[in-house]
Amino acid sequence: MPYSEDTIKKMLPKIYLRKYVAHEIKVTLTYFRNLVPVMDKYVYNDGTTKNLMSLTGTIPATINNTTYNIPICLWIEETYPQTAPICYIRPTQQMMILSGKYISSSGEVMLPYLREWKNGECDLMSLLQVMVAVFGEFPPVCMKPYPEPEQASCWLQFHRQAEVFTDTDGSLYLSLTREDGQPFQQENETNC
Repeated sequence: MPYSEDTIKKMLPKIYLRKYVAHEIKVTLTYFRNLVPVMDKYVYNDGTTKNLMSLTGTIPATINNTTYNIPICLWIEETYPQTAPICYIRPTQQMMILSGKYISSSGEVMLPYLREWKNGECDLMSLLQVMVAVFGEFPPVCMKPYPEPEQASCWLQFHRQAEVFTDTDGSLYLSLTREDGQPFQQENETNC
């Protein structure tokens, strides 16, 4: 859904530099069409909450010649553009965060661009372009491995169902019981 600058401006509380922030968000959404502006509660590390504007959705990152949609959330504080947005990776339930040089274990994005943020030189578009480039080199998420269904070892599968018998010629044979509790027929038996 395309958002007009006026719509975005109306979403922003008056404490924001509404005209400036709305314009930046509108320009950003022109290029990053899978992001959506949302006013929502942000919880700081000390437990305090604030209603902040966020851009939530996905950005494309090319990893090994394949483009992936990386789920993110950029929180824009009222002090923006003097302060950098707070950025997080937002993995789906099928994904897990790959913490490392630029991503914390909680999913916080820790790029030099954010640490060295300068009002007038840095903006949302450039930040997202840096994220796309960095995530192409250092993927922030991967798919969770699917656990294989638990299977008992062969020994356990047959231990309770098998009986060892001695034939009249002194050879040993194994008698297995079917799932229905009945023994296998003679033609299914094997001599080892």
